[in-house]
Amino acid sequence: MTISVKNKHTLQIDEFKFRCCIGKKGSTKNKKEGDKKTPKGTFEIENLYFRKDRKEKPSTLLKCIEIKKDMGWCDDVRFPKKYNKIFKIEKKVKHEKLKRKDYKYDFLIPIKYNFNKPITGKGSCIFIHLTKDYKPTAGCVALKEKDFLIMLKLIKKNSKIKIS
Repeated sequence: MTISVKNKHTLQIDEFKFRCCIGKKGSTKNKKEGDKKTPKGTFEIENLYFRKDRKEKPSTLLKCIEIKKDMGWCDDVRFPKKYNKIFKIEKKVKHEKLKRKDYKYDFLIPIKYNFNKPITGKGSCIFIHLTKDYKPTAGCVALKEKDFLIMLKLIKKNSKIKIS
C-alpha cells in the first residue's frame, strides 16, 4: 500500500483522495536542512506517535507510541550521532519538541527520509502530522485530523509514502 502525495494539495491512498499541505517551498530531490521543502521520493514510514493526554489510541495497524514530555527529534547538524533521530531532550541540542503546545503533533508519523544512516544537513524531522488550515509546512506533509484517522485505518506497517 502506497500513500501518494500527487502535488502540494493532494494525498491519495487507493481511491481515497485527501487535501493536504507540504513544504512552503514545494518539493525537491535535493533536500537540505531548513529549506522548507518536502523531499521527493518513495520512503518507508515509521510508527505512529500520539498524545495520550489529548487523544485516544486510534484504530491502526501501525505500532502506537505515546508522546512523552521529554521526547524530541534532533535537527542539530552539530550532533551527527543524534541527527534525525528521536532522543531524550537535552538543552544544548537543537530539536523538534514532540509534545507541543499546539495540536500539530497530537498524531504524527515520521517519514523515513534520510533515516537509516542520516547524512547531517540533508534534512530531518519529516513527518506526516496534523493541520487545521492547510498552511504550508517546514517540509512535512499535513492533513486534517478526520483524514489522518481514515489514513491510519488504510495503511499498514510496510506502507510507503511516494512524494512527487
